[in-house]
Amino acid sequence: MEFLVEFNMTVPPGIPDAEVRDKEQAEAAAAAELVRRGHLVRLWKPSAAPGEVRIVGLYRADSEEQLDGFLGDLPLNSWMEITVTPLQRHPNDPVRMWTLPPGLPSPQIIAVYRLEAQLGDPVELGETAAGHRRIVPLSGGEFIGPQISGSLIPGTSADWQTVLVDVRYVLQTDSGANLYVESHGIRHGSAEVLARISRGEDVDASEYTFRTSTQITTASGELDWLNKGVFVSVAGRQPGGVIYETYLLA
Repeated sequence: MEFLVEFNMTVPPGIPDAEVRDKEQAEAAAAAELVRRGHLVRLWKPSAAPGEVRIVGLYRADSEEQLDGFLGDLPLNSWMEITVTPLQRHPNDPVRMWTLPPGLPSPQIIAVYRLEAQLGDPVELGETAAGHRRIVPLSGGEFIGPQISGSLIPGTSADWQTVLVDVRYVLQTDSGANLYVESHGIRHGSAEVLARISRGEDVDASEYTFRTSTQITTASGELDWLNKGVFVSVAGRQPGGVIYETYLLA
């Protein structure tokens, strides 16, 4: 079942700023866990009067009672007035305008990690049978996600660029598990935009397309779910670095 949930938050007078920040950080962590479990689908922030905090969310739960349990556990629950509206499918819903075979679930994406990596000096191989080849080392970086976080291992990680993207890197979680990641996809945009990226300028990721399909393998029994997952990544270049946001297709 899907539910539209409206939140109106008011911070009680006299609450120290530090306590507000702590609760907001705990709320963000709770929201990330609901996203990972497939219960929080989207959040919006409508226009509000000065000093008013309004949030609208789309949630999925087996029942309204289960949803009430999720909302009751939110760290900011005592400061929020919450309105829940159960939703039903509309026959003209664009998603339903074309039909899937009976019994197939609608896919969802679940955030796995965000990697911010630094880049070393590129090695230009020039024109090869596969196209213009350039190898860009990933010299370091950190990643963070709802369940895993850690650092990129330099010396084992690089983007083996042609027109197609071929990124291979090794991550090490905070618990010491190694993850081998292969991302294959494409980065394209106008010649002017790609030239600005090559010059090291700060180009907004909305000006070009950088998408990959991603495979993650690990020997960690605790993280064996990564070996069985299908992942996609959205990426963006920054001066001296690159960001990969990786999602599980569930």
